[in-house]
Amino acid sequence: MDVVEDIVEDVDLLVVGGGKAGKTLAMDTARAGRRVVMVEKSMIGGSCVNVACIPTKTLVTSARLARRAAGAESLGLRLGSPRVDLELLRAHKEGVVSDMVELNRRQFLDSGMDFVLGAARFVAERTVEIRLADGSRRVVRGTDVVINTGTEPHVAAIPGLAGAEPLTSESILRLRRIPKRLVVIGAGYVGLEFADMFAAFGSRVTVLERGPHLLRNEDRDIASALAACLRADGVELVFDVTVKEVVREGRTVRVLLADGRSLTADDVLAATGRVPVTRDLGLEAAGVRTDGRGFVRVDDRLATDAPRTWAVGDVAGGAQFTHVSLDDYRVVKANIDGGTRSTAGRLVPWNLFTDPELARIGLTEEQARATGRAIRVAKLPVGAVPRARTLRETRGLWKAVVDRDSEQILGAALLGPESAEVLSVVQTAMWAGLPFTRLRDGMIAHPTMAEGLNALFSSWVD
Repeated sequence: MDVVEDIVEDVDLLVVGGGKAGKTLAMDTARAGRRVVMVEKSMIGGSCVNVACIPTKTLVTSARLARRAAGAESLGLRLGSPRVDLELLRAHKEGVVSDMVELNRRQFLDSGMDFVLGAARFVAERTVEIRLADGSRRVVRGTDVVINTGTEPHVAAIPGLAGAEPLTSESILRLRRIPKRLVVIGAGYVGLEFADMFAAFGSRVTVLERGPHLLRNEDRDIASALAACLRADGVELVFDVTVKEVVREGRTVRVLLADGRSLTADDVLAATGRVPVTRDLGLEAAGVRTDGRGFVRVDDRLATDAPRTWAVGDVAGGAQFTHVSLDDYRVVKANIDGGTRSTAGRLVPWNLFTDPELARIGLTEEQARATGRAIRVAKLPVGAVPRARTLRETRGLWKAVVDRDSEQILGAALLGPESAEVLSVVQTAMWAGLPFTRLRDGMIAHPTMAEGLNALFSSWVD
């Protein structure tokens, strides 16, 4: 379309997509007195609040409580057999989400930004046409433009899968039912969280993985320890398997495997990755280029190929975590104001919220050895941590990799209770460039899970 100049609204900042990075930047910029328009297609607060981190971890809390209640006698309590009430479970999840959506809405209004619910499409450099629900449109041009449209679930091109009405990481959160039998295709962190969660809710769960073990980028010992925990919780794991076809048969689904086996389930969860939301954005009109997968091409300043146009969060092709998106906000905010902040060398943690949870940062043992460094490897069974025994949660394995020469920590994998919190201690030591001896010899309060770091960095296996 030809943009007519007298109908174009000029603003200081135009944000397309309301994810963590974009909404934080929009609010900050508006509070500073500049004119901001943020357009979001459907979800106030972004995917994390509506269909990702917040609802899933809300349900993880319920799943963990179900397991604790089932094992309450080991803690001296008789609670009977826990039972999932689907209506209560749904209300719990929707209550947390709606509260956070409302919090975001109020923050948007209080910041002074112009928040627009509508579908945006680029029609020229730094200029979008916004289609509103009532059929009207607005054309907005930003001095700076930030693309923050995120990703959406990908359904793999398996014959019959799309037509079999598979669940995705988003649709499964609607909690229409707790399936008696659930097959999960894909053993990444999304698939494993839902597999463990629904096993706690009473589903018989089978996870299908093409590779030889869980979490293809993880060391085998950690992956094996996680697999043992999942199996103990009733999750069936099938490795080195290819799904040949998926067939919907009324209320059930048949999953046909390449080796001739057939699985029958009430539902199939397609946990086969996520794809960027860029197809309908008209990025070519803006001069913004994408890679072969559709992610927006950016440099280490998060600048696109178009002038004063930036991309942040999942759509920029980096690690798909909300905390990464928040750091993208810091990078772009600095660079819009003339700085030179970079994403290069960021120390990115991630957490898998199974039960027990796996917290990860830095290099694995395999990756560290591949660098040619001389390394030391420490391992500690979680049962050796006194706090784990008081919790009656002794499953898991902690592991750390250290540079022999500098004594600096290169990476850690913590599988066990409260690992996501303990990982921040390790990350802080890595940020500061401290030798491992500061965690080995430091006075950490007893009895805490973090205290186990004293023992971990004394437990060398190599």
